[in-house]
Amino acid sequence: MLEWVSLCVAISLLMSLLTLAGYVLYSGLLTDIIVLTGSPPIKKITFVYKFKQGPYQKSGQLFKESHRIGPKLSCIGVFYDDPKKVPGPQCRYAVGSILSEGENEADEELLKSYETSGFKVFSFPEATHVVTTSFPHRTVCSFLLGIRRVYPRLEHYIKEKRLCAHPFLEIYREGLIQFMAPLARQGDFYVPEVRKAERKLLEEEDLHSDSDVSGADSNSECSSGSGVLLSDSREPSPAASPVRSSWTGSRLVDSRRREKSGFLETPTRRARRLRSGGVLVEERRRSSVRDIT
Repeated sequence: MLEWVSLCVAISLLMSLLTLAGYVLYSGLLTDIIVLTGSPPIKKITFVYKFKQGPYQKSGQLFKESHRIGPKLSCIGVFYDDPKKVPGPQCRYAVGSILSEGENEADEELLKSYETSGFKVFSFPEATHVVTTSFPHRTVCSFLLGIRRVYPRLEHYIKEKRLCAHPFLEIYREGLIQFMAPLARQGDFYVPEVRKAERKLLEEEDLHSDSDVSGADSNSECSSGSGVLLSDSREPSPAASPVRSSWTGSRLVDSRRREKSGFLETPTRRARRLRSGGVLVEERRRSSVRDIT
């Protein structure tokens, strides 16, 4: 009798393991992930969303809330920060549902339902070029497998090809999770909440830069009198600007920093450059006098 019970337990465990293995395989464990550069999987869209700041693990709550209001709509998530580089509480994301795509009209009743629940409306243009791939969305496990398997492939591909792709979008529809990251017009894929934060950061940097310039002015005057050639190490050239990472919410600011650091010359930077040039001329004159004597 005891042997029979043991045999039944062993068979039950074996069947459970086989069932679990089949479930995981069906969820996409061995699915081949092909990353491509080309046309986007979606056209221009109008969607509703809620913006949150915190660990990405909590984004599932917004997906459920959005799906509950419009169960027939495709869900979308936009993730702006690299969780490997940005602390979880500071990660930013927007989650919601796609109301319309291309030239289609949005359902006014659904729109009102979403707005009543606190969702906002925004539009993304159709990107010309993107990095994209897809993963099957068959079970709850598919979501977890997709996140763990797809993003390392995407990051490796972007780094290998030396691309600038951001932010990262996830579209859930027709049994697939479609991943994409725009290669152009990235600023158009930032929701107003992120843009507002970026503008505030830029304003703070401008104020800090102005205070640095004031300090540099006094140093330039003193050094000019002593005939020492000054170089402003705080002003890197475009070639020396750091390469932007493949995923970070501050890429939009990074792009503007590059413009400010070399591509666009502000009046303040022009004044600093001219002062440095004047010091260089003075130093050369003194060298010439020494050579003559």
